[in-house]
Amino acid sequence: MVNVKGSSSGVSSSAASPSPVSATVASSTAEPYPHVHYLSELPAVDEERLEKIFNKLDRDGNGRIDIHDLSEALREFGLSHQYAERFLKQSDQTQSGDVGLAEFIHYVREHEKNLRLQFTHLDKNRDGKVDLEEMIEAFKELGIDMDRVEAAKLLKRMDKDGSLNISYDEWRDFLLLAPSADIHELVKYWRHSTYLDIGEDLNVPDDFTQSEMQSGMWWRHLAAGGFAGAVSRTCTAPLDRLKVFLQVQASKQRISDCLQYMLKEGGVRSLWRGNFINVLKIAPESAIKFAAYEQVKRLIRGSDKRQLTIYERFVAGACAGGVSQTAIYPLEVLKTRLALRKTGQYSSILDAATKIYRREGLRSFYRGYIPNMLGIIPYAGIDLAVYETLKKKYLSHHETEQPSFWLLLACGSASSTLGQVCSYPLALVRTRLQAQAVTIGPQADGSVAIQPNMTNVFKRILQTEGPLGLYRGITPNFIKVLPAVSISYVVYEYSSRALGVNMT
Repeated sequence: MVNVKGSSSGVSSSAASPSPVSATVASSTAEPYPHVHYLSELPAVDEERLEKIFNKLDRDGNGRIDIHDLSEALREFGLSHQYAERFLKQSDQTQSGDVGLAEFIHYVREHEKNLRLQFTHLDKNRDGKVDLEEMIEAFKELGIDMDRVEAAKLLKRMDKDGSLNISYDEWRDFLLLAPSADIHELVKYWRHSTYLDIGEDLNVPDDFTQSEMQSGMWWRHLAAGGFAGAVSRTCTAPLDRLKVFLQVQASKQRISDCLQYMLKEGGVRSLWRGNFINVLKIAPESAIKFAAYEQVKRLIRGSDKRQLTIYERFVAGACAGGVSQTAIYPLEVLKTRLALRKTGQYSSILDAATKIYRREGLRSFYRGYIPNMLGIIPYAGIDLAVYETLKKKYLSHHETEQPSFWLLLACGSASSTLGQVCSYPLALVRTRLQAQAVTIGPQADGSVAIQPNMTNVFKRILQTEGPLGLYRGITPNFIKVLPAVSISYVVYEYSSRALGVNMT
């Protein structure tokens, strides 16, 4: 959790006089505490170590650790505000809303006793160190699903001296500020990644542990992510509609001109056209994608309970994306039509669906389906591969540090952006096909309507607009990434906290 320099090796004589810290705390009248006598029993080395940790956490230097101090300190280690709340709740014995030095030392000493018991369970041969084989065996006995590669990564993060095993000091320092000494909580913290919805449809679903699946925690993650996605999409809906509007233009248009046209044609409210159905499809899409992802993972692993490799995750994610997109694709078409509609054209989603069906038939609801499916492969593959590569690159240089949220956010934004650049031409062709209305049967001039297809649209764009025409509307798409992920993060943290989900 938090890597703190220092060691408890070396024991002071029981006859040693109390250190200045003990004297200060014991003589303080500002902080009456029933366990002050406990401090005099501490070895001087331990007392100095804990005082350094306390001072490091006490950001404002007022001699007390409050929720703001903890949140700021833990955020540097990639831990959410929720860990700070849990730590404060367990260590604040006087219920004062903050923690003094005496309370802190008492709590940490009790916490270290539990950590010692956990370490003893891992140390099978009782040599004072835990190697990879002992860790794997202990995980297996505890019912934790972790393969050899993942266990080696965990050991490497704790192993600060490069000895290829973990000493108690390394184990204690890694977990010192964790609000739980439970090994299951440790693995959950270390393994789990946050799922944030930024309005794109082709991301790879999150992985959940077996305990999360059995306890129902998975649906809380999905619910929190879905709510965060709904808020994020609503806040960035004007940029999304602007992107769709630019995508269907046959000639280059300035963003400001398109924005002025939309405001003049329908007013400020028109900037949110198509947003309701964009939010409405989050729940079925997430549920279907999650179910399909879990099923494909089972097919890939068979009877083996190992973690999937990055390539297997890509295959499972692409398949899950294909299944969910096939199921909800008619909603995608409706979203595009509603985003591009003129004032008074449709009175509701049902009215739009009815008119499109009567005029164009059932096939119209799957117009652009092929380029949409083809776009899943480059987007999901590049997004996942770049994200994992950037994260592993960081961990290889900072092996004992948990990546902060902002670092993971930067990796996710970079991978998502690169994935969008590679798949954007297919997304643009899909949007144009979705937007084109074709009347069934003979036309007024006696001709028969020809259904446009992906190849024809590609050729027409290249001939009339050039290669840059395939990237029309990508600017507002990039602009919305930063506000979308920021809003998603804030909303996800608060909603997950309300649902009892640990954000890691």
